[in-house]
Amino acid sequence: MDTIFIDEQSADQLLKISISANNQIKSVTIDDTLLEDKEQLEDYLILVINKAIEKATAVHAAEIDAVSKMDLPMIPGMEDMFK
Repeated sequence: MDTIFIDEQSADQLLKISISANNQIKSVTIDDTLLEDKEQLEDYLILVINKAIEKATAVHAAEIDAVSKMDLPMIPGMEDMFK
């Protein structure tokens, strides 16, 4: 999951976040115009980071679901555990 990245950005593309499917923020890019207004920057960060986390969580869940559906070999004597 550390190699799967989700990129999210604000609607006006002034703030960009890259996050892994393990919810680790890998990069943040902030346009200089956002540095002029602290409150606006804070709002942007909250909005974009939350959207990125939401998408990363969905990707993580989909990957786990896909792995859990893979056919695994049966271990002799343990067949009853999987019924």
